[in-house]
Amino acid sequence: MRPVTAPEPDVSIVVPIYNEFDNLPELVERIDAAMRMQPLSYELIAVDDGSTDGSAQRLRELAATRPWLRAVCLVRNYGQSSALQAGFDRVRGRYVVTLDADLQNEPGDIPLLLERLETDPSVDMISGWRKNRQDKALSRRLPSVLANRLISRVTQVQLHDYGCALKAYRRPIIERIRLYGELHRFIPSLARDAGARIAEVPVRHHARTRGVSKYGIDRTFRVILDLIFMVFFMRFRQRPLHAFGGLGLWLATPGMLILAWLLVQKLLGADIGGRPLLFAGVLLVLMGMQFIAVGLVGELLTRIYYESGGGHQYYAHEYGALAQALTTPSSDGQAQAPSAPARSTVLP
Repeated sequence: MRPVTAPEPDVSIVVPIYNEFDNLPELVERIDAAMRMQPLSYELIAVDDGSTDGSAQRLRELAATRPWLRAVCLVRNYGQSSALQAGFDRVRGRYVVTLDADLQNEPGDIPLLLERLETDPSVDMISGWRKNRQDKALSRRLPSVLANRLISRVTQVQLHDYGCALKAYRRPIIERIRLYGELHRFIPSLARDAGARIAEVPVRHHARTRGVSKYGIDRTFRVILDLIFMVFFMRFRQRPLHAFGGLGLWLATPGMLILAWLLVQKLLGADIGGRPLLFAGVLLVLMGMQFIAVGLVGELLTRIYYESGGGHQYYAHEYGALAQALTTPSSDGQAQAPSAPARSTVLP
């Protein structure tokens, strides 16, 4: 039997779902109504992240009567980042849109984001900004404001609202990033690292009317830990020795100075055997050497990773007829030079 094929849509909408049984029928209908108002063809990829309230069964029932709806049911709860990645792995459209399933995002704003991508070639990603956010001030909005300012300052990607799930991308950007852990909060930073040009657009926001929020104040601490990783990932991914070696030098240098001073004291006849300063100097030198050794191992792993084809060192756009002639189309829909170590998009 020949496999069933379907024409590729213009837009792929990815929605991660966890225990949103009551919201699913209205969510699907409102997305369909919004997408019928614009000319682009579309598919909805709804990813159930191991729900326990029957959301997966309801999603399968909805998909049975809607050819544009693809129900993806994960075998257990993996987290929002994994659910989004499961959807990203299945997109076929040249544009990708994400939003939450709690109906706090407005599906009617999707055409607005798509119109911006269609008419503005200088933008690769549109991030929604819940300018009039309908959430509790102390438990939700205040921590969000503080987190947005901290993330913007540290990552140098200035956005008002990192937490808004309503976003739109050109597909090549999605293909360049991978989500692990809880990195869905930092998709704009990952996209910028992959070369995306980002714009922010105010979108509507509604108060939750059904279901229970999956977010709490405890996520603030997880954001801080993830932010530490993002700083390392964006600044030192290709040069780990600069991170670990720099810290090692900061520790080893004062330790060596302490030991040198104690050596002079010893030569002058002083008793240094029981002095705490001796132990501090030795400890600082040992810690510094260990950090430098970790940096060297990291450099070797980075070299192995990139030379084995595990990742791309850079992304570039190529222009002109000669670039078009020298490149061959890749399986992911981009034009790629056969000998290049990184993907290149050819623009005439």
